[in-house]
Amino acid sequence: MKNFDGIIFDVDGTLTSTHNLIFSSFRKIGEKYLGRTLNDAEIASHFGPPEDTILKEWGKENFEEAKRDYYKFYSDNHQLAKLYPGIKEVLQLIKSRDILTAIFTGKGRTAAGITLVKFGINDYFDMIITGDDVVNHKPNAEGIINFLDNFHLNREKVLMIGDHPQDIYAARSAGVKVASALWDSYAVEKVLSLKSDYVFYKVGDLKKFLEENI
Repeated sequence: MKNFDGIIFDVDGTLTSTHNLIFSSFRKIGEKYLGRTLNDAEIASHFGPPEDTILKEWGKENFEEAKRDYYKFYSDNHQLAKLYPGIKEVLQLIKSRDILTAIFTGKGRTAAGITLVKFGINDYFDMIITGDDVVNHKPNAEGIINFLDNFHLNREKVLMIGDHPQDIYAARSAGVKVASALWDSYAVEKVLSLKSDYVFYKVGDLKKFLEENI
C-alpha cells in the first residue's frame, strides 16, 4: 500500500532556483518605473502577493507596460535560473507510480507558467495553483485544500514539499504531511526549528524516500 496519493510542490527554491532571476526582473522594473536601483532587501519587502500586485503598485498608470516589461525580461533571461539537478527524475518517478501531483506557489500564473514550460516540467502536474488562483496566500492552506477537494483526497495521504516556513504552516493548517527541501533554502534555521515531518538536504535523498514510500 502506498503512503501517499497526492504530492504538492512549491516552485521557487524547491523545484527551481529562480531567486536571482526574480530579483533581477524586479530590479529592472524598479529602475525604469521607480527611477532607482533597489537592493534585494527592498525588493523582498514587497514579496507575498503575486507579481501583478507589485507591478500595479510600481507602474501605477503604466501598469500594463510595466507588466509587459517584467514578463519579457523574466522570460528572456531564464539563463539566470535553473531546474535543480534530479528534479525531473523525481517527477518522472512520481508519475510512474500514478500519484497525483500539484503545484502550490505564491508566484502568479504567468510567471509560474513561464518557468514550468521553460524547464519542461509543466505536464507533470495534475493541478497548478498559483497566487492568482487563491484569495488567501501562504501560509494560508487554501491552495492545498483546493487540491484535496478537487481530487477527493484523504489529507493523511498527501505530502507538501517546500523550502520555506510558510509551506510548513500551510501544510499543518491543512492537515497534510510536510517535507522541507533544504538544498537551496535561505531560511534553514527557521525551517528546522519548525520540525517538519521530513527534511531533505539533497534532491537525491528525496528521490530515495519517494522510491520507498509511493
